[in-house]
Amino acid sequence: MTAHAPAVSMASRAEHVQRIVTPGGVTAWLVESYAVPLVALEFSLRGGAAQDPADKPGLATLLAGLLDEGAGPYDARGFHRAVDELAIHLGFGADRDSISGHLQTLAKNTDKAFALLKLALVDAHLAEADVARVRSQLVAELKRDANEPDSMAAKAFREAAFPEHPYGRPARGELSSIESLSRPDLLALQQRLFAKKDLKIAVVGAIDAQTLSEHLDATFGALATENDLADVAPITLAGVGSRQIVTLDIPQTTIRFGRPGVTKRDPDYFATVVANHILGGGSFTARLFREVREKRGMAYSVYSQLNEYDRCPMLIGAAATKNERAGEALRIIEEEVRRFAEEGPTEDELDKAKKYLIGSYALRFDTSTKIASQLVHLQMDGFEPSYLDERNGKIAAVGMEECKRAAKKLFGDGGLLVAMVGRPEGV
Repeated sequence: MTAHAPAVSMASRAEHVQRIVTPGGVTAWLVESYAVPLVALEFSLRGGAAQDPADKPGLATLLAGLLDEGAGPYDARGFHRAVDELAIHLGFGADRDSISGHLQTLAKNTDKAFALLKLALVDAHLAEADVARVRSQLVAELKRDANEPDSMAAKAFREAAFPEHPYGRPARGELSSIESLSRPDLLALQQRLFAKKDLKIAVVGAIDAQTLSEHLDATFGALATENDLADVAPITLAGVGSRQIVTLDIPQTTIRFGRPGVTKRDPDYFATVVANHILGGGSFTARLFREVREKRGMAYSVYSQLNEYDRCPMLIGAAATKNERAGEALRIIEEEVRRFAEEGPTEDELDKAKKYLIGSYALRFDTSTKIASQLVHLQMDGFEPSYLDERNGKIAAVGMEECKRAAKKLFGDGGLLVAMVGRPEGV
């Protein structure tokens, strides 16, 4: 079930966001809308795979995968049946810096949906049989990825970029240690991470503030007040200028590349968003697409994007090409990065990028679930609802000099950390 209709028509998006603080101390952002009889909730808890013990990577991913595998009076099959019978969407996931969850339900089933969410959060069984079953699924994925070029390139890149750091460890674990992940490990991590501190919640749909407040206290109120997060040190992406080559007997080479980025608090952040769009974020109009695919036909897809972990902002990108053209493709990518850093954009590129970024922003708010997701991300980044109204103005305000300055800051000397999987020639 997906809310395809717009959740609310917003001349000002920010003015529709209500801040809720429940009697039990749970905070949330709410956008009330009765255009469709749906309620969408997104939440995020600070502390994801980066909180895994060094010798137990994959623990947060395994924990997230088990929350809906039996809880309260339901075994795994019964819990899934209860969710499916009410057409409820309920799921959980873990990334580097957070454990998150989503809930979507028909308004008439809100009571039951919140009750199921509560069971998953505070009374998940984490039964030995379910742990073994979900762990075996992760093992199957890891075995598949062990010979999958994109996964291999991501692994080589990650290990070179973040040596001796939690970000360098595999979020889904590794074959050598995943079997050691146990129920006591999961319970210990859950106890450390599941708390009201750093809990961010956004709700969009057919529910009023009072009713939501009651549900939030009933659902999240039993969580501990404080979490117990291990410190994750800030790190700058390492290995810039190096090549990590993994030999695999396949006809094409997968390329992963990156360099340090800028944080969302950087005064030039919006200018770097524009600069990246021009370089590789704008698909058919981007320089990398034009030079690598259109002019030379070397790759079906090539892109760059800004990616910000809590403790490390970065620019990353990827491409794939025939082995015999891998060196040439990499050279073109590096030349374009360096040239952009030195020369900046053209007026036409700058104008088209800003128009696209401004015009496409509305697509992030065309369903209730998308709006809730955006609101949670804003909270995790420490922004106010006013960002929703200010963002396009900040993009529009990026001038030529600002974009040139951001390009120099973002692309520097053009040096890249590169990971390649295949039999690349000319490197």
